[in-house]
Amino acid sequence: MEQQIKIIVEKHSDGYVAYPLGLRGVVVGEGDSYEDALIDVRSAIRFHIETFGPSVLSDETPVLEVFVAEAAVSV
Repeated sequence: MEQQIKIIVEKHSDGYVAYPLGLRGVVVGEGDSYEDALIDVRSAIRFHIETFGPSVLSDETPVLEVFVAEAAVSV
């Protein structure tokens, strides 16, 4: 069975970080390129599901869209 999972990919000065939305637990991938980070996070997702079972997949309402916004905060 395949399930579509939305993945956030962040670009940082030292590489890329990727993490899925809608999974229970913490799953993170990284790489020197966008593609490497996606490969790594897919592997991490498979390992997470194999380790903890399919119950880590959210039964709640699926994420339909993801938006990135910025907000100024006084510090």
